[in-house]
Amino acid sequence: MARLATTDPDGRPHVVPIVFALDGDTLYSAVDRKPKRSSRLRRVENARARPEVTILVDHYDEDWSRLWWIRLRGRARVLDEGEERQRALALLAEKYPQYRSEPPDGPVLAVDVAETLEWTAR
Repeated sequence: MARLATTDPDGRPHVVPIVFALDGDTLYSAVDRKPKRSSRLRRVENARARPEVTILVDHYDEDWSRLWWIRLRGRARVLDEGEERQRALALLAEKYPQYRSEPPDGPVLAVDVAETLEWTAR
């Protein structure tokens, strides 16, 4: 799992957990069918308004010599339809069996990664 950070129109950060698939320098994450408070998700609206986003993937372990993280920064695009959205959903379904039985029906966020920074305790 990862965390996606967007910025709302007032400049406040908004962070949510996501699942994702990578295809080269593009990260994809879909809005799935899990229950939501609203059909207009803040992460999607934020990405439309302010597309600069950050994704953090990390691993915690009681043995601190096994800690690591990767931070990706890039520009988000919201895919409501089209061939790239379909390809992204296929990549996500390949990685997550849950998406095979219940394919996401919402938008897909495509993040064109411009910067990668990683750290490991080893």
